Amino acid sequence: MKKVTIRTLAKMKREQTPIAMITAYDYPSAMLVEEAGADVILVGDSLGMVVLGYDSTIPVTLADMIHHTKAVTRGAKRAMVIADLPFLVAHLSRDEVLKAAGRLMQEANAYGVKLEGGSEIIDQMQALVQAGVPVMAHLGLQPQSVNKLGGYLIQGKDPSSALHLIEEAKKVEAAGAFALVLECVPEELARQIRDEISIPVIGIGAGRYCDGQVLVFHDVLQIGGGDFQPSFVKRYADVGELIKQGIRSYVEEVKGQQFPAEKHVSHLSPETEQHLYGGGQKEKEGIL
Repeated sequence: MKKVTIRTLAKMKREQTPIAMITAYDYPSAMLVEEAGADVILVGDSLGMVVLGYDSTIPVTLADMIHHTKAVTRGAKRAMVIADLPFLVAHLSRDEVLKAAGRLMQEANAYGVKLEGGSEIIDQMQALVQAGVPVMAHLGLQPQSVNKLGGYLIQGKDPSSALHLIEEAKKVEAAGAFALVLECVPEELARQIRDEISIPVIGIGAGRYCDGQVLVFHDVLQIGGGDFQPSFVKRYADVGELIKQGIRSYVEEVKGQQFPAEKHVSHLSPETEQHLYGGGQKEKEGIL
């Protein structure tokens, strides 16, 4: 199948073909996502919570993003791979933002980058686009700003904030973003934004009327993450429980001396055994 590009996603929006996007953070997950037919893979800074064990995305560094994006791009050849610019990077100087995006594309082979924010980073967004970097914007709930927001809260619920989000969406489109991730906003607002801008709108917790959807790999498959699950997440498999069952069986068999069994071991040839032990069981036991 042909590699997914900006043109592919623009065509999908025009033809009202839903875009399927999911996160991945390493080589095997990228291969699985690609083989399952996802259009876009996001190497999200959500890796901080689901892979690295942090309680937010804030501790994730550019080095972390490069490391994980390298692994993902080795496993995905058709899907578009987008990498997050981590906390604060999008707010740095024009040159520093360009260098960071350049590293994600040159060293890690990302197709483009995703930036959280609107008006406050428009200049950086425009600089990236002018330099040839494909930019995916991110509005609504912005996890990198969770401390400022006071939690993971739905955005755009009142008239003023809803109008602000509509205007912000138009601004990132005008700045050259090729797509917009819209997180945790009311369904009606997401639908209006989708209708008022020409670039694809990919929702997460933004209802049924976006041009596509994105979820976190570990949420979809229920791997780790404890008992909490956002209301907008659908669990498609309980892989975490299968993993635990498999490892539990392994531990029990090791402790019960059932593994390894005869079929899992190799043996010396009779000639080598004769050379080492002289064929005597007593001598063999003595050496061992």
